[in-house]
Amino acid sequence: MICHTLLCLLSILSLAFSAQVSAQDRSAAPVARPLRLVIVGDSTVCNYPATSPNRGWGQFIAERFKDGTVRVINLAASGRSTKTFIREGRWKKALEEKPDYVLIQFGHNDSHGPGHAEATDASGDYRDYLRRYIDESRALGATPVLVTPMVRRNFDAEGKIAEPTGSGNLLPYVNAMKEVGREKKTPVINLYVSSKGLVEKLGAKKSAELANKEGDHTHFNEKGARAMADLVMKELPDAVPGLKPFLKSARSADGTDGGLR
Repeated sequence: MICHTLLCLLSILSLAFSAQVSAQDRSAAPVARPLRLVIVGDSTVCNYPATSPNRGWGQFIAERFKDGTVRVINLAASGRSTKTFIREGRWKKALEEKPDYVLIQFGHNDSHGPGHAEATDASGDYRDYLRRYIDESRALGATPVLVTPMVRRNFDAEGKIAEPTGSGNLLPYVNAMKEVGREKKTPVINLYVSSKGLVEKLGAKKSAELANKEGDHTHFNEKGARAMADLVMKELPDAVPGLKPFLKSARSADGTDGGLR
């Protein structure tokens, strides 16, 4: 009888010890790190301090992902182009973040006149720099995604977006980015087209409510930056299906809730 009791006690202690070891093993198991999404671009994309009236669409991307699944690292910087972002070492720092995905939007500063240090040629070095962003992202195992620059909110007499005939014309850069995307088999989010549709629908007066200050046709306040983020996120699931499981329900640019597309 005593032997039987001892055997039962030993069995219970063994089970308890096994359960404790199993729990320790589970607690020690490595937790999968969040995906790392790096954003590079210019002043229409970058983060701003709370005291600034400016906002970039990159500031409002992280909140669109399920908690703990994606870490958004917005390294966009005001005034930069495809060329100066690399020359200043900013692209090197972006790669050091070991991203899984890279969103790349440049064009506004690239389109400045030839006398500006940041200017690039849409038919020449702009394309070469985009190829470099793509190739060096992939060399690390990251997925690059090109994002065309959104329109400047300059309207003609008929309420349509008007591009200048000389420097500052974004269309050559939009078309170059699309062509590089096709050449390199890289997804392209066409923010130029979607933002054009949005602001032309709003009209000059209503679209002015998106601006950071009166008379600025390029930069955004929070309402405008969120509208651009909505447009980016609307296309992202189709551009990069691998991110779709990590997205919350998408909001549309008019502020209503919409499903993923």
